[in-house]
Amino acid sequence: MPPQIDIGAIVKITKTDEEWKKQLSPLAYRVLRHEDTERAFTSPLHENHLAGIYHCAGCDLPLFSSEHKFDSGTGWPSFWQPIDPKVIETRTDSKFFMTRTEVHCARCGGHQGHVFEDGPKPTGLRYCINGVSLKFVAS
Repeated sequence: MPPQIDIGAIVKITKTDEEWKKQLSPLAYRVLRHEDTERAFTSPLHENHLAGIYHCAGCDLPLFSSEHKFDSGTGWPSFWQPIDPKVIETRTDSKFFMTRTEVHCARCGGHQGHVFEDGPKPTGLRYCINGVSLKFVAS
């Protein structure tokens, strides 16, 4: 059973582009703020099998639990559900001649990755997340 985390009310964080650039690495900035994607199999979090919580790298909001992580074979950390549905927001992405569902942090709006309907039970969802968008906190 994942640890219970009281998310409470999510208060939006707004920063200028310059503030984000100062806070984030160049790759994290491109992914979180401009919806880029890190290369598959490059994140150390892809192979992370420790117990803990994955937080947004932009604002530290807890997003995913290691108990919901699975190896999707795609090269990115994958989860079958978020810690709480209210920690993420989604929107339609029609880039690259396909329609996908983008996943964003509900607090800072940082791009996390995409969610697909080809994941394991019980949800059937695969949250395919950029490792650079996450910060792992071991439990």
